[in-house]
Amino acid sequence: MTDNLVINSPSVFRLSPLIRITLLSLYVALTLPLPFLADFTNAPTPPALLWVGIVIGLVALYAVLCERVLVDEEGIQVTYPKWIPQFFRKGWLLPWANVKELKPRSTGQGGLVYYFLSNDGKAYLLPMRVAGFSRLVKLVQEKTGINTSDVYPLSQPWMYGILLFFTFLLLLVDVWTIAVAFGQN
Repeated sequence: MTDNLVINSPSVFRLSPLIRITLLSLYVALTLPLPFLADFTNAPTPPALLWVGIVIGLVALYAVLCERVLVDEEGIQVTYPKWIPQFFRKGWLLPWANVKELKPRSTGQGGLVYYFLSNDGKAYLLPMRVAGFSRLVKLVQEKTGINTSDVYPLSQPWMYGILLFFTFLLLLVDVWTIAVAFGQN
């Protein structure tokens, strides 16, 4: 283990803004027309109940997207803001001295994710969708001595850019759908 890089205060890595905006926008685009369509089609589910569900879902999604990675001299930690109950999203802390290796695992879609393996055999997922991922990986290498030159983010920013573009197109269709639903009443 090397200690070349001194971290005076914890480095904080948050989820990439592009990913947060894309996923929140996609959620809104997929759920926004539902109460209007339920009202328009006289569905058995009342629109007010759909609005409540949509708001609860949006808060839950936002909570998941508030993940933070803290890196300091002692270790790496994944945390969430205090307003998020621990039973909903529990973070973790892994001291550098307990990091045994960084192990790649393939995903069902053919990508690679990496897990920290601790000395006691537990696995901790390396957060890969944070802004400043290359800096995070560099800190991991400096603190553990593990070669991270082959560690890349799970998805590239252009993928989320394309998804965001199509999400905005879907939002335009939503606006049209809602306008038609209002026009028919």
